[in-house]
Amino acid sequence: MKRTLFISDLHLSAAQPDITAAFFEFLDTHIDADVDALYILGDFFEVWVGDDANEALSDDIATRLKAISDSGVKVYFIHGNRDFLIGKKYAAQAGMTLLPEQSVINLYGTQVVLLHGDEMCTQDIEYQKFRRKSRGWWWPRLMLAMPLWYRRRVARNARIKSKMSQKNKRAEILDVEPGAVLETFAAHKVELMIHGHTHRPAIHDHGGKTRVVLGDWYEHSSYIVADASGLTLCHGHERERLYFK
Repeated sequence: MKRTLFISDLHLSAAQPDITAAFFEFLDTHIDADVDALYILGDFFEVWVGDDANEALSDDIATRLKAISDSGVKVYFIHGNRDFLIGKKYAAQAGMTLLPEQSVINLYGTQVVLLHGDEMCTQDIEYQKFRRKSRGWWWPRLMLAMPLWYRRRVARNARIKSKMSQKNKRAEILDVEPGAVLETFAAHKVELMIHGHTHRPAIHDHGGKTRVVLGDWYEHSSYIVADASGLTLCHGHERERLYFK
């Protein structure tokens, strides 16, 4: 049976080779002739400061993804809050198609909206201010015009600041806001949503509409396998099934 795969929040980095190894094992195990597509819903890398930051890790990842794409499996990417500077150059190197921040796809007859999910964490006012700035037209251009060493320093300082800030925030502030979820459903006129970002894998009901959240890869490989009958959210040894209507 034909299948489509979804992943998010791997946070790949040279500092955690075990996650890279788990990702390669995932590809070896799950990618075959029956897979139609692989969707990567952001925060694929721990940090991305520009397509010109050539590193062995990103090159290895691109090589593996390009081989998958060349085999006929479509690879799609939606930016996360850690890797929103991934551009057309790296996407071409990896054989990925870049999608808008919120994209509606036809998943075996079911309309579903895909997104990273950080835009729905509207209670985190501090982060949303940065998000609006960083996704604007001028900030990315300004950053990418800076020397590579400077961008790496900015990214390092931003990660430190973010970790300290999160320690002082309640858990609900770092999660999606229910009203923002319903607004996203209404904006796209769909009843199914898939996203990541919060690192809280689960299937949620919103008054007849369903939100599926992917987990991170720090401890377990979290992914979704979808086919014509429904989808399965996998996280470690846990499996949760959702049947399409």
